[in-house]
Amino acid sequence: MAYLSSNQLKQYENHGYVSPIEVLSRNEALEARNEIELIEKKLPNEIDKSGRYNVHLISPKLDSIVHNSKILDAVESIIGKNILVCSTTLFIKNPKEQGFVSYHQDAKYIGLEPHNWVTAWVALTDSNENNGCMKMWPKSHLNIKDHNEKFNEGNLLTRGQTVENVPENEVKSVELKAGQMSLHHPRVVHGSGINKSNDRRIGFVIQSYIGTNVKQTLGKNSVQIARGEDKYHYHEIINRTNSLMNEESILLRKKENDYLQEIFYRNSKKKGIY
Repeated sequence: MAYLSSNQLKQYENHGYVSPIEVLSRNEALEARNEIELIEKKLPNEIDKSGRYNVHLISPKLDSIVHNSKILDAVESIIGKNILVCSTTLFIKNPKEQGFVSYHQDAKYIGLEPHNWVTAWVALTDSNENNGCMKMWPKSHLNIKDHNEKFNEGNLLTRGQTVENVPENEVKSVELKAGQMSLHHPRVVHGSGINKSNDRRIGFVIQSYIGTNVKQTLGKNSVQIARGEDKYHYHEIINRTNSLMNEESILLRKKENDYLQEIFYRNSKKKGIY
């Protein structure tokens, strides 16, 4: 069992995030990275830019992480025993590229209501100051903040959503070893800088684990049942993949990613590359 301790729960409730949490061995993290890079090799551009979503639907290694009992135990500690998987995202920062993530709140633009959900950020490589680890603004999860949509170059967010005037002296770096994860609240303000190292920084983000009482208010998301039962039936249920890059899973992923694009760019007059 890997349920959160009382101190970890207190950190999450008070600050809006908790880390580090041990969930994978370094070897398991490496195997997942290798499978991602195999997909990149076999299907060039398939998981690049706006293709970075829902790779767990074509990757058995990522699927096994999504349904990992240690992760689900920790998630259950926060949102309860009935858990749905509502999409995943790969955040890959290659060396020498200028990719960054502006300070933002997930709840502002994902459309999942109420906020009985949590995002798991799983490090498949070490994530540190040098290669652009996540940074959190503690206690910023108490309310929704205004965002500007910048569509700025290098920003890995869809619209370049940005919370302005984040106090850097209050921000905390979330450094993780490969195989560790952080959990963060839908409303906590977070972002990350560029990768200054000589290797890729790969974060696999389950965004998000939602309680069965959570609706999608901006569009449609299909879900997998990760634990417990769904008595609300707000979402279509989809199956887990049973083989790498099979044709049926590729088509399912495309459908789900099209749904996500509709959600992310709803009411937007402009579209970004993510």
